[in-house]
Amino acid sequence: MKRDKLIILKPGFEDPAYPRQKFYCWHCVLVEGLLASFPELASRIDVERVTWPRPRREVIELVGEENQSLPLLVLAEGETSPHQTGTHKGVAFISDKDKILAALSDRHGIPVPHP
Repeated sequence: MKRDKLIILKPGFEDPAYPRQKFYCWHCVLVEGLLASFPELASRIDVERVTWPRPRREVIELVGEENQSLPLLVLAEGETSPHQTGTHKGVAFISDKDKILAALSDRHGIPVPHP
């Protein structure tokens, strides 16, 4: 993987624990807002939107079964970050929304969130 990859959930998913309701992940929607506000960011990273149910095979392949929570920023091969929350088979990733936002600012030149 030559570029950072941002993985987020597709909105409008159902959870069998809550029948007849549709949901969105508010952390993922926050990141979607960032992508909409800074469209140049989407040209610098790969963005993948996945469905809600687990197992999330596309995520497991990158960071392992125990790291399926989203949003997730998987760093380009060989890259590290002071914001990373883990590694899997030598691949660094960030699974905390605030650390993802900080890393996107640091790594891709978008503004930082106001304190």
